[in-house]
Amino acid sequence: MSKQYPLNVPAPHHFTYAVRDLPEVTVEQRERALQATHYNEFAFPSGMLTVDMLSDSGTTAMTNHQWASLFLGDEAYGRNTGYYVLLDTFRDIFERGGEKNWKKIIDLVRTDCRDVEKMMDEVYLCEYEGGLFNGGAAQMERPNAFIIQQGRAAESVLMEIVRNILAKRHPGKKFTIPSNGHFDTTEGNIKQMGSIPRNLYNKTLLWEVPEGGRYEKNPFKGNMDIEKLEQLIQSVGPENVPLIFTCITNNPVCGQAVSMGNLKEINRVAHKYNIPLVFDTARWAENAYFIKMNEEGYADKSIAEIATEMFSYCDAFTMSAKKDGHANMGGMLAFRDKGLFWKNFSDFNEDGTVKTDVGVLLKVKQISCYGNDSYGGMSGRDIMALAVGLYESCDFNYMNERVAQCNYLAEGFYDAGVKGVVLPAGGHAVYINMDEFFDGKRGHDTFAGEGFSLELIRRYGIRVSELGDYSMEYDLKTPEQQAEVCNVVRFAIDRSRLTKEHLDYVIAAVKALYEDRENIPNMRIVWGHNLPMRHFHAFLEPYPNEEK
Repeated sequence: MSKQYPLNVPAPHHFTYAVRDLPEVTVEQRERALQATHYNEFAFPSGMLTVDMLSDSGTTAMTNHQWASLFLGDEAYGRNTGYYVLLDTFRDIFERGGEKNWKKIIDLVRTDCRDVEKMMDEVYLCEYEGGLFNGGAAQMERPNAFIIQQGRAAESVLMEIVRNILAKRHPGKKFTIPSNGHFDTTEGNIKQMGSIPRNLYNKTLLWEVPEGGRYEKNPFKGNMDIEKLEQLIQSVGPENVPLIFTCITNNPVCGQAVSMGNLKEINRVAHKYNIPLVFDTARWAENAYFIKMNEEGYADKSIAEIATEMFSYCDAFTMSAKKDGHANMGGMLAFRDKGLFWKNFSDFNEDGTVKTDVGVLLKVKQISCYGNDSYGGMSGRDIMALAVGLYESCDFNYMNERVAQCNYLAEGFYDAGVKGVVLPAGGHAVYINMDEFFDGKRGHDTFAGEGFSLELIRRYGIRVSELGDYSMEYDLKTPEQQAEVCNVVRFAIDRSRLTKEHLDYVIAAVKALYEDRENIPNMRIVWGHNLPMRHFHAFLEPYPNEEK
C-alpha cells in the first residue's frame, strides 16, 4: 500500500508559462464598436474583449509538446511526413482499441529516426484497408480518409458530393436528414444541398433540473430519440432519408453527452433501413469521458478504448479537429472502406465492378478546393500539432479538469439564482435557456437571446454565442422544426486557457445582468434576414423591451 495524505482540493496537473495581457476598454468604446459592426457579435473586435466565450473552436492554448511539434512540420506538397503520422494517429485512437495497441509512429519522427528502412516499413509504405483510414495503395485506389482544414469544410465537401449524386439519380427530389442535433453549419450545409434537417431529441428531459441542481449520474440528454427517428423514417420513407447524422457531444442540444447504448441503437435503426450513419465528432473525447464516468460497463475503460467502440458504430464521420483535437486548425472526413456509405453513393457496373467510386469524387473535390490529399489545406506544422493534440485529448486528468470547469460555471450560475441554466453542464460549454431566463415574457420575434449576448459585450466585455431563435432561424422554420429549436445562449470554454478568475467574472456578470434582465433590449434584423447562416453576417439593431 502506498502512503497517501489526502487534501480537500485536487492536485494540479499543469501550469501556464505564457501570459497575454488584456486591455482596459470602456463601455463607451464597446458601444462605439457595436454600432460600427452593426451589432454582429462575430464582427466585434476580439482585442476589445475581457473574456471571449464565442467558441471553443481553434481557440485552444496548445501544450509545450504541441509547440515543439511545430518545428517537426514537413511542408512538402506531396506526401509530407505529417500525412502518415496524422492518419496513423487516427488509427491508433479510433480503431486500435486503446493505448496498449498504439503504434504511435509520431515518436519515430519526434526522435529524428534516420533508419530509412524502418521509416519505410513502419511509416511510409504501410498498407491499410478495411477501416476508416486506408493506407498506401489502398488509399490511392479507394480513398476514404480526407484531411481538411476544419469541420465545416469537411461537411461542405460531403454535402456537395452527396447532393450531386442524389440530384443525378433523383432530379428535383427533396430529402430529409435527421440527427440528434444538427449544429448551425451542418444545418446550413444540409439546407444548401436542398434537403430538410430534423433534430430528434427529448426536449422535456433537456429542460429538467434536479433538486439542488446536481445529478448523481449524467442522464445523457444529448441522446437521439429512437422512437422519433423510427417514426420520421417511416413517415417520409427510408428512400427519402439518404443519411442519418449524430452529433457527439450534442452541441446544439446544449453540449449534452450521447450514451454508447444510444449510439448502438441509432446504428441499429439506420442499418435496418439501409441508411448510412454519419457522426459529427468534434467532441468525441468529451463524449467518451462522459461514457466512462456515467455508463455502466465503461468505468475501467480508457477514453481511447471507448472512442474506438464509439467509432465502430458509424459508416462515416466528419470532424472539426479544432475542438477535441486540442489544436488551432484541422479537420477530417472519412468513411468505412467498402462500407454502407461507399455502397450507397458509388455507382457499379452490371458485373459488380466499380463504375464511379464516391471516394474518388470526394478526393477530387478536396484537391480542387483545399489542396493535395496529403495536407488538405493544413500546413505541415498544424498537422503535427493536431496529431499530438489528439493523443493529449485521451488524457483522463486533462479531460476531468475540463469538464470540472464547465460544471463550476454552470453550478455558479445556478447558485447565483440565474434561471434557465441547463444542467448538467456539457463538456465544452454552459448553456442558458433564454425562454426561462426571461420568464417566458419575450416572444420568438424579439431575438432576446441575441440581445442578452450583445448586452454582455456592451456592459462587461464578455462575448458568448446565441444559438437559439436568431442563429437557428426559428422564424424561417416549419412548425415541426420550430419545436426542435433550443432557444439558448452558449458560454464556450476554451481548452486549457481560462482560469477560475475568468469564470468567477462571468458568473458575477451574468448574475448582475439577470437581475436587470427587464432592461436588456430586444433585437431586430435590418439586413441579411434570409441569408444562409445569417448570424455570421446579418446586421441588427436594438430596440427597448416594452414588456417591463
